[in-house]
Amino acid sequence: MSNKSNNSASKTSAGQETQYELDIKNLVVEYRTPDGVVQALNGLDLQIPHGKTLGLGGRDRRRKDDGRPVHFAADSFPPGVIVDGTIYLAGEDLMKKSEQEMEHIRGQKVSMIFQDPMTSLNPVMPVQEQIAEVIEMHEKISNSEAIQKAKAMLELVGIPGERGTEYPHQFSGGMKQRVVIAIALACNPGLLIADEPTTALDVTIQAQVLEMMKNLRDKYDTSMLMITHDLGIVAEVCDTVSIIYAGHVVEHGTLEDVFDHTCHPYTEGLFNSLPNLEDRTAKLKPIKGLMPDPSNLPKGCPFCPRCDYAMDICKTQKPLRVYRNEEHYVECFLYNEQNIKEGGVIGK
Repeated sequence: MSNKSNNSASKTSAGQETQYELDIKNLVVEYRTPDGVVQALNGLDLQIPHGKTLGLGGRDRRRKDDGRPVHFAADSFPPGVIVDGTIYLAGEDLMKKSEQEMEHIRGQKVSMIFQDPMTSLNPVMPVQEQIAEVIEMHEKISNSEAIQKAKAMLELVGIPGERGTEYPHQFSGGMKQRVVIAIALACNPGLLIADEPTTALDVTIQAQVLEMMKNLRDKYDTSMLMITHDLGIVAEVCDTVSIIYAGHVVEHGTLEDVFDHTCHPYTEGLFNSLPNLEDRTAKLKPIKGLMPDPSNLPKGCPFCPRCDYAMDICKTQKPLRVYRNEEHYVECFLYNEQNIKEGGVIGK
């Protein structure tokens, strides 16, 4: 990936400059269960420049047959084990941080917006207290000062400050998500991780929340990782896109690269499975087959069993990364350094 950036670089604790708010390389994470090892991440690479938004797109295997998401409960799934890789946040190596140090980083330098505001808030605590709790944890101020700041955060996300004494059940779904966003932004973190932040909201409220998130991101110059299966949200919010399959990025580039010059067969399948607004009689073209079992991934390319372009080599070897330009790359045997730069793009 290109090392060029128009964003100003920040300094690490050692005084070195870094252009990335988040820099993850070759991250391998496993869940070790009595039934076997679940390979969650397999050499994941992610880089987010300061003030930019990366969309992490793809389908989630963790879904029931009826399409509802399945969350890994703490009492039924062991903690993930990092087998390999590096994670740098604003130039700091998180792999070398103690749990105590991480407590100060979470919420202050990186915050998360979860997909379901209904379960993200404490039902028996006023919303201003929930925001103030985060502020008091990271800033040396009194409770009354934290409450005043919490009210200001509510105003910032479009909720009157006087409603801070109310409880979550007194708010609509969209208003709850605004409270969650206020909590996430309370300490002005450098990185915001949004995990399907509008899934539980209707379409109209989705648009309002996304617009608000974009405005707040620009106001605070916050970097963002948008995790979503909705490519429409990616197009609306993100600067760059990483398409992930079986815990590995198979295609990455700018919005224009990925949307207008699609290279990977999986990315093509995602676009083909979207409704055609110009031809409402057109049938959807779903990707054949199912996601591979993460505890038993194929030897070669994990997408091979579902790919219309699969070759014999795909069954036994993992494809190398091929760059179409400085930003856009794909991992697929259909391409080499010559034909991808000559415009060899599938479906075109």
